[in-house]
Amino acid sequence: MVNLDFNIDRKTKNNYKDNNSVKTESLATHSFAARHIGVEETEINNMLSVLGVSSLDDLIEKTVPPAIKLNRDLKLPSALTEAEALSKLKAIASNNQVYRSFIGMGYHNCLTPPVILRNILENPGWYTAYTPYQAEIAQGRLEALLNYQTMVIELTGLEIANSSLLDEGTAAAEAMSMSYGVCKNKANAFFVDRGCHPQTIEVIKTRANPLGIELIIGDFAEFEFNKPIFGALLQYPATDGTIYDYSEFITKAHQGKAIVTVAADILSLALLTPPGEFGADIAVGSTQRFGVPLGYGGPHAAYFATKEKYKRQVPGRIVGVSKDVNGKPALRLALQTREQHIRREKATSNICTAQVLLAVIASMYAVYHGAAGIKEIATKVHQLTAKLAAGIKELGYAIASDNFFDTIKVSATNAVEIIDLAATEGINLRLIDSGAVGISLDETTTEQDLVDIWRIFAGKHDIKISCGSEWTFASTMQRTSKYLSDPVFNQYHSETELLRYLHKLEVKDLALNTSMIPLGSCTMKLNATAEMIPVTWAEFGNIHPFVPLGQIKGYQQLFTDLENWLGEITGFAGISLQPNAGSQGEYAGLQVIRQYHSKNNEAHRNICLIPESAHGTNPASAVMCGMKVVVVKCDSEGNIDLQDLQAKATKHQDNLAAIMVTYPSTHGVFEAEIKDICAIVHSHGGQVYMDGANMNAQVGLCRPGDFGADVCHLNLHKTFCIPHGGGGPGMGPIGVASHLVPYLPKTSLDSKDDRSIGFISAAPYGSASILVISWMYIAMMGAKGLTDATKIAILNANYMAKRLEPSYSVLFKGGSGFVAHECIIDLRPLKKLAQVEVDDVAKRLIDFGYHAPTVSWPVIGTVMIEPTESESQAELDRFCDAMLTIYEEANAIADGTIDAENNPLKNAPHTAESLLCGDWDKPYTREQAAYPAPWTKEHKFWPVVSRIDNAYGDRNLVCSCEGMEAYK
Repeated sequence: MVNLDFNIDRKTKNNYKDNNSVKTESLATHSFAARHIGVEETEINNMLSVLGVSSLDDLIEKTVPPAIKLNRDLKLPSALTEAEALSKLKAIASNNQVYRSFIGMGYHNCLTPPVILRNILENPGWYTAYTPYQAEIAQGRLEALLNYQTMVIELTGLEIANSSLLDEGTAAAEAMSMSYGVCKNKANAFFVDRGCHPQTIEVIKTRANPLGIELIIGDFAEFEFNKPIFGALLQYPATDGTIYDYSEFITKAHQGKAIVTVAADILSLALLTPPGEFGADIAVGSTQRFGVPLGYGGPHAAYFATKEKYKRQVPGRIVGVSKDVNGKPALRLALQTREQHIRREKATSNICTAQVLLAVIASMYAVYHGAAGIKEIATKVHQLTAKLAAGIKELGYAIASDNFFDTIKVSATNAVEIIDLAATEGINLRLIDSGAVGISLDETTTEQDLVDIWRIFAGKHDIKISCGSEWTFASTMQRTSKYLSDPVFNQYHSETELLRYLHKLEVKDLALNTSMIPLGSCTMKLNATAEMIPVTWAEFGNIHPFVPLGQIKGYQQLFTDLENWLGEITGFAGISLQPNAGSQGEYAGLQVIRQYHSKNNEAHRNICLIPESAHGTNPASAVMCGMKVVVVKCDSEGNIDLQDLQAKATKHQDNLAAIMVTYPSTHGVFEAEIKDICAIVHSHGGQVYMDGANMNAQVGLCRPGDFGADVCHLNLHKTFCIPHGGGGPGMGPIGVASHLVPYLPKTSLDSKDDRSIGFISAAPYGSASILVISWMYIAMMGAKGLTDATKIAILNANYMAKRLEPSYSVLFKGGSGFVAHECIIDLRPLKKLAQVEVDDVAKRLIDFGYHAPTVSWPVIGTVMIEPTESESQAELDRFCDAMLTIYEEANAIADGTIDAENNPLKNAPHTAESLLCGDWDKPYTREQAAYPAPWTKEHKFWPVVSRIDNAYGDRNLVCSCEGMEAYK
C-alpha cells in the first residue's frame, strides 16, 4: 500500500475560517448584500494581497476596459431589507385579484400535495441543483425524471419521451421542426387544426415564418390532402372541449408520409384512448395540472413523446438507464451528442434546458396519486363537467358537442354579457367568440362552483337543476389500456413512505446546500430564501395567464419594475420578459433583428457572424431564424480576430444581418476591442446580438447598451438569482435598443401589430411567477449591492486562478493579466504527465464533495471555473485545495508512486458500497479514497453509483422505469 499524504504549500491556509464563524466585518452591516456576498472585508483584503493589487477598485480598473466602464452609479431604488422587500412585494401582490378561473386553454387550477410543496418546490435540496451532466451526483433527480418519462410514455401510449420541454406551445413548435426534419416527402406545408389552443397557433406562426414553412390553418375534417404536407398538429380534446376521432385523418396523413402530432391534455388520457393507440407519431402537452400552480403562465413542464425510431431527433434531454463500472444500474442523460455544442448549426433545436423542477413535481404527483388516484380525479372532473352541461341545457342553452372531457362550449347570443356578469361574481369564463362561452373544470371544482355558474347563465336568478351526470363521450373513445403500472406509482401512497422516498432521492444529489458548484458560464450563485418565499404566494401562483388585465395590477407593477430595473442595468430602451429560457431569449433576440431588417426592406440580410468560441445554442438559434452562419476566428488569446471579422463583414456586407458575441468572452476575458467589434458590424449594416450568459461580470460596471450591443438576452437563472432547479426553470428576457422596441414579442392574443415578431412562448410573460425572485434580488441588493457583487465575483475568480496557477496554467487572461468572473484551467498537461483525463478530475472532485466545473468547454481538455460572489474564502480555498491535491495525485502516477490504472483518479468516484463491501484490492487506503481532505471527515457527500458507462447506455437505450427490470 502507498500512503498519499500530501503536504501542499498553501499560502492562504492560515486565512481559513470556519463556516460558523461570526462576521466581524461586512460590506454593509445587516444589509441583504452582506448576506448574499460570501466574503468579509478581511477576506477581501487577504485575496487582494494574494493578487498583488491595492484595492478592489484597482482590480476592476485592471480588468474592465476603461472605454466601456460605467462611470456612475446605477439609478435604482435604495436597497431594502428582507423584511421590507417581502412587505413591499406583498402589497404589490395584493393588487392581483384571484378569481375562480374556468378559462382552460391548457391551463388549470390544481392541488399541489403539501408533502410535494414543502419537500420539493420549497426545498433548496431540489431547487438549487444543476443540470445532471455529472450523473453520478444526480441520481435522485434522474430517477424522478425517469418516473416522469415513464408517466408520459404510459399515458400517451408512445414509446419514448424526453424529460420535459418549456411549455405546450413551444413543444408543439419543436414537434413541427422535428417533423420537418424527419419527413421524407419534401413538402414544406404544415397543417394546424383550428381547434388547437390559440397561443399554440401563435407560437407556431412565429416559429414557421423564418424557416419558410407554409402554415395551413383549417378544419381537420374538411382538409382534402390535395396539397402535400410534411406534418400536422391536432388538439385532443380540442380547445373548445370537443373530443374528435382523428384516426381517419391520421391514416390519410400517413399515406402522404406526413408526421402527425397530437397535443393532448395529460389528465384526459386517464379516460381517453391515448394518441399512440390511434396512430399519432408525436404527442405533446403540458403537465401543469399535475400539481404545478398556474403562476400566470409558468413555469410548467411540457411533455414530448414519440416513436423510438425518432429517438435521435427528439429535442431536449432524455434520461436513460445505463450501468456503472461495477455493473450497478445507473441513470444518465442519454444520446448527449445531440447537444448543440456538438452539432452547432446542424442542430435541429436550440433547446439546451428543460423544466426539471416542474417535471419532478408532476412526476411525484403521479407517484402520490397512482393510477387509481389519477383516474379518480379525471372521473370526478368529467362527471362534474357532464353535470354542468346538463344543467346549462336545462336553462335553455345549447352545448356545442356531446363528446367532451372537462370543457364545454356554450352557444349564447349574450356571451359578452355572461362573461361580464361572471366577473362581478369573481369568476372568469372564456369568451370563445361573440356567440360562445367556454367553461373548463378542474380538480379544485366543487358542486357549489356549478351552482354559481348556473346562476350566472340564469341571470343571477334562483334556479333548481334536476340533472344528474353521466359519461358523455363515445365508448369507442374510452381508454382500455393500463397506465402507471410500475411499482414506483403504487407503493408510496402514505405520506410517511412518500416523505422518505423524496428524501432518499434528495440526498443522492449534490446541490448548493451541500457545497459550491463552480460551473463556468452557468453562474450557480445563492438563491436566497427570502427571494423564494413569494413564489408560492396564492396572489402570484393561482392566476390564469389569460385573465383580464384589470385582475393583474400587481403583476403589471412587478413587470414594470423589472423592465425599468433591467433596462437601467443593461442600458436598453425596451425589455421583453416573455422568453422562458436562455435559448428562447437567443431566438427572440435574433427574430427581432430579422424582423427589423425585413420591415426596413432588407429581408435579404441573412448572414450571422458567430465566433468559433461561441456556445452551441448560438448557431442553432441563428439557423432556426433562417440565417446562415459564418464562423469568425479567434486568436491565440481567445479574442475575436478583428482582421478576420473585418474581412468577413466586408465580404458579406450586402447580406450581413448580425453578429452574436458573448461578453465577457466565452474564454472568461473582457475583450478590450468590444466597441470596435460592434462598430465594424454596424458599419456593414448588421446588428449586434450579445449573449448575456456572462452578465454577472457586468452589472454595475458596464452596460451592453452603452458599448454597442443592439440586443442582449439575460439569464435570470444566472445573474439574477432564479435557481437552476436541476436543469430548469429558467428565464431569458431580452433587452433591445430603441430602434428595435416595436418588434418585441406580443403580450396579447388580440394584438394586431404586424411589426411584432409574435409569441415566442405560450404565456404572455413566460414563467411569470418566478420573476418575483429577480424582483426580490434587485430590490434587496440595490445599486451598490449589485455592483459590489460583480466586483466580488471578479475578485473570487482571479483569486482562485492565482491559487491554482502554480500547478495549472490559466488558459486566457486579459491584457493586465487578470480574468473576468470565470477562468479556464488547462488540464491537458495532466494527460501528458500521467494519462489523467479531464473526466478523471471531474469524478475525483466528487470524492471531495464538489460538483465539477464546466468540463471541456469551450476548450477540450479544460475546466471553466466560476465561483460567483456568494462563496466565502474558506469555500474557495477548499475547492482549490481539492484541485491541488488532484494535481499531486497525478504527479504520484507520473513518478510511479502509484499504479497508472488502479489509482484514486481512475477509480473515482468512490461509493460507500465499494469501500465497505468485499475485499479492498486498491493500492491506496480507503481513507485516501473517501476522505481525501480534512473537511470530508466533518461532512461527506456519498455518491450512490460509481463511474457510469455512458456508451453502454446509448447502445442500449432504456428511458422508462419498466425497462429497468432488465438491469436489476
